[in-house]
Amino acid sequence: MLHGGYGTRLRPLTHTGPKQLIPIANKPISQYVLESLRDAGIDDIAIILGDFYPEKVREHYGDGKKFGVKITYLHQGKPLGIAHAVSLCRDFVGGEKFVVHLGDDLIRGGIKPFTEGFKTSNSDAMVLLCPVDNPQQFGVAQLDDDKKLVKLIEKPKKPPSNLALVGVYFLTPEIFGVIKNLKPSWRGELEITEALQELLDREKKVDYQIVDGWWKDTGTVEDIIESNRLILDEIKPEIRGKVEDSASIQGRVFVDENSVVKKGAIIRGPVVVGKNTTISKGSYIGPYTSIGDNVLIERGEIENSIIMENCRINIDGRITDSLIGPFSTTTTDHETKPKGYRLVIGERSKIII
Repeated sequence: MLHGGYGTRLRPLTHTGPKQLIPIANKPISQYVLESLRDAGIDDIAIILGDFYPEKVREHYGDGKKFGVKITYLHQGKPLGIAHAVSLCRDFVGGEKFVVHLGDDLIRGGIKPFTEGFKTSNSDAMVLLCPVDNPQQFGVAQLDDDKKLVKLIEKPKKPPSNLALVGVYFLTPEIFGVIKNLKPSWRGELEITEALQELLDREKKVDYQIVDGWWKDTGTVEDIIESNRLILDEIKPEIRGKVEDSASIQGRVFVDENSVVKKGAIIRGPVVVGKNTTISKGSYIGPYTSIGDNVLIERGEIENSIIMENCRINIDGRITDSLIGPFSTTTTDHETKPKGYRLVIGERSKIII
């Protein structure tokens, strides 16, 4: 699992931690990836660390025991490309087939069926493809008239198809010899697309599967909020905390342990509320909102947003389509009365609006 990169498109949130640890529905993005690998029967996992807060990754995952896996950490440092990260795994992999999964890519239903198919195949590699509206922003596959994979192109100006490469690669040790001879691209990186293309050029067997559910590359604020919506669409309602009389819980709402929804508060699902959180009278939590642990919502309306742990919100207006970092405080300046706010707030910020 790759856990590097600087997450520049997600600043200021990534000034204080890796993008893969940003929570969606109260769980870090990369934890969904790790659990997908585990559920596919892969319990020996290497996490490739960058040089951007690697200690936070180690702190969250530890040795992997609490997640039911064994974790080995490998250090890449600077982001020199996916293929470079893969090359670091040679000793870890040995002579076995293996899976490379980007730590910020989410696939509905996980990778179990694809993994099982690759295990029993005689392929040298397999990629996952997904139709997208903006293929020029991704690696793109070209198929011939017989639907055979013939070419992979990184971010083409004129895409030959709308089939984007998903950030999951099923590989054999054959790939290491190819990577050894790669030259850095114009970005200064060793491109996995070029490595896979070299396998094709050598007439090795490179298969593909189409992802028929949703796939999200969570590289922007908009992608993360959309991923939060997709995951919340599948939550099961459960109240582990306390909902006082005269509080209103509507639709699919999950309230975790030691949290309190006070009388007069309204929550309209799908919504997830973390542990030790208080939703006070005068608060409205609207659909597709995730509220983290140890949060205090004293007043205000929140909808289609992610509020991370240890935040305090006390506003007169509405927050929507927002991503608010941990340990942040958002309050109202009572001399102004705007109708709504759309915010991206980094960790330990204080905002008066």
